[in-house]
Amino acid sequence: MKQYRVGIIGATGMVGQRFVTLLEHHPWFTPTALLASARSAGKLYPEAVGNKWAMSAPIPAYTQKMTVLDASDPTQIAGKVDFVFCAVNMKKDEIRALEEAYARAEIPVVSNNSAHRFTPDVPMVIPEVNPEHLAVIGAQRKRLGTKRGFIAVKSNCSLQSYVPLLHPILSFGVEEVAVCTYQAISGAGKTFATMPEIVDNIIPYIGGEEEKSEQEPLKIWGRAEGGQIVPAYSPRISAQCLRVPVSDGHTAAVFVKFDRKPTREQILSAWKTYKGEPQKLGLPSAPKQFIHYLEENDRPQPKLDRMTENGMAISAGRLREDALFDYKFIGCSHNTLRGAAGGAVLLAELLAAKGYFD
Repeated sequence: MKQYRVGIIGATGMVGQRFVTLLEHHPWFTPTALLASARSAGKLYPEAVGNKWAMSAPIPAYTQKMTVLDASDPTQIAGKVDFVFCAVNMKKDEIRALEEAYARAEIPVVSNNSAHRFTPDVPMVIPEVNPEHLAVIGAQRKRLGTKRGFIAVKSNCSLQSYVPLLHPILSFGVEEVAVCTYQAISGAGKTFATMPEIVDNIIPYIGGEEEKSEQEPLKIWGRAEGGQIVPAYSPRISAQCLRVPVSDGHTAAVFVKFDRKPTREQILSAWKTYKGEPQKLGLPSAPKQFIHYLEENDRPQPKLDRMTENGMAISAGRLREDALFDYKFIGCSHNTLRGAAGGAVLLAELLAAKGYFD
């Protein structure tokens, strides 16, 4: 596989730090530009991060002599990178403008941000679920007036704990879904040291999260038509999202009603045998087994299961019939690996394998 030079926009933040660690030994991608706000620009990366380093692993050695660049000017790195990851903490309209500026400068953008998730010609992709949506990149390039530049985004981190489990059973006619997500504090860019109010507590509100949880799956399950993604009309989804005292790992309690109710064995078989494009292509970050079903009554648990297959697999458990819906089950995923930086790296690997960076 061809080697690609990579920039990380927002490299000093929590998700940016995760990108920095994930790319340390990546077989295809080499970081050649670390970008952040003007106040960090000009400093060596370890100095710019300072005491904000939130990863359990130490700051990678390759960053020791890398000077942070100002993220606001894409022209300065146009010849230094083949594409960029974007994980900035800014207002949505500012993120939209920044990502389009990079794309128009012929720098493809793989975004962890939500700003472009509902732009009709921007694909929002879970690589195992809807890789065919990448086809709209051609129409997006036409709109932007670019040859190489484009924007592709990953979906919200909490979706990874239940959408991959619903996808293989859509063929049974999923009509209604109720989901309650129990989301780790790293999803807010926090640790227990920086979020003391979460200790011995649950916060039953995460701004904008329930709307994303109900609407983003419909775009993911939509169809590419006329150079844009047309969202699906069903299933109907009702979501509640809670912040809980967990460091990493989002858990979902899911209730499903079907048009054609399958047997429990059919659902388990659908999960066990499901393979997506990343598994078929053997992408470096792809889990060998996408969905892991755990038979124990007290699983999955974030502490025990979030790192399954390097944090890139989805864990499921407690599948049983329900008195109001047809079935209920529990899902779990690592929110900053599969749900954020790792999912974006996997998306970039899919784009590379399909030739979109060439």
